[in-house]
Amino acid sequence: MSLTQLSVTIQADPPKRLDKALSRDVPAEAALSRTRLAKLMADGMVTREGEALTDPKGRVAEGDVIEITVPQAEESHIGPEEIALDVIYEDDDLIVINKPVGMVVHPAPGTPSGTLVNALLHHCGDTLSGVGGSKRPGIVHRIDKDTSGLLVVAKSDKAHHGLAAQFEKHTVERYYQAVCYGVPDANDPRVRGVKGVNFETGNIMKITTQLARHKTDRQRQAVLFEGGRHAVTRVRIVEAFGSPEVAALVECWLETGRTHQIRVHMAHAGHSLIGDQTYGGRRKLSEKTLGIRGVNAAKDFPRQALHAAVLGFVHPVTGDEMRFEAPLPSDMTKLIEAMRVGPKG
Repeated sequence: MSLTQLSVTIQADPPKRLDKALSRDVPAEAALSRTRLAKLMADGMVTREGEALTDPKGRVAEGDVIEITVPQAEESHIGPEEIALDVIYEDDDLIVINKPVGMVVHPAPGTPSGTLVNALLHHCGDTLSGVGGSKRPGIVHRIDKDTSGLLVVAKSDKAHHGLAAQFEKHTVERYYQAVCYGVPDANDPRVRGVKGVNFETGNIMKITTQLARHKTDRQRQAVLFEGGRHAVTRVRIVEAFGSPEVAALVECWLETGRTHQIRVHMAHAGHSLIGDQTYGGRRKLSEKTLGIRGVNAAKDFPRQALHAAVLGFVHPVTGDEMRFEAPLPSDMTKLIEAMRVGPKG
């Protein structure tokens, strides 16, 4: 196994914990995250004067010289698969994909193959320099199987570390387009009475709650106001459908990025997404208001009408501002066109 030796001198006023001190003082070009450093410690690859330092909470002092042995990245246990990908952008450090509906991002017990990771292992091949000690793509965020749209994936440890930090700080720009039941308008007294929902200038609905895994259904998320994780979603009406209006194309953007955040927040506000069987079910729409084509299109839509349309971030290696857009997929375009026809169509 090929090994790289790295010598790190602890600088002035170090954090008390070894892992935090190393995270601060390891050269940026080494691209060793705190998680990666912890694994190297556990494997006996971090030493001081020949003594292995295996406790991340261990003490450290200014001037200590820490030796780190970094093994070459190993082949991933996940198998590559030749699956077509819609690549929006790619360089040596990252790749941006327009994920289709129906593709799972990462292998799991129920979906061990056919995932985005399997496809990327085949597509990227030897260009993966290693993430967390393994030659695999670095997944820093996910979108649901039946949500389409943009994902950025790291190809190197340095990119993985930098992208993960941006997602943790909520500085990544993420805009989604969705089709929902009802119209989330500030003039609607019902929605103004929903806890956690208020309106900002420009008729922008802001939803602020805590989110946590549902107590009885582990596949769902639940809205809380104590405990859980802080979550903020903003929603703007793009187009309303029906006469009177009974559905809308909306733009949603995330201040935070929690599991199912847009879906559960929109359902909480009373505007669940068309096709969302987990949080919304199928509501009855009237042909008198929407027309038979619109009603049938909504009734038959097979998945949540949600698309990750815009993704913006700072390139973790070059520092360049990156921003990508993906057009609506054909199924959502057809849904919108059918709903535009209205009762006279």
